[in-house]
Amino acid sequence: MSKQFTVKDVQEHNTPDKGLYIIIDNGVYEMGGFVDEHPGGAKILKRVGGKDASKQFWKAVLKKYQPRLKIGEIKESAKL
Repeated sequence: MSKQFTVKDVQEHNTPDKGLYIIIDNGVYEMGGFVDEHPGGAKILKRVGGKDASKQFWKAVLKKYQPRLKIGEIKESAKL
């Protein structure tokens, strides 16, 4: 079972110093150690830090690096 995060948890990790987290298709990824390796450059990762980057993130890069970067999933909201 993977670790569960809230959107607020991810928002609090919005810089490389805080542990740069992003959301891609409800998965949570820690990108702080990947900033210098990212094919699109550090600037784009810093811009989406703490946010949902599903639309911006290139899926081919995700497939290659997912095992190393994925740290958990977004918790589902309680349904009433």
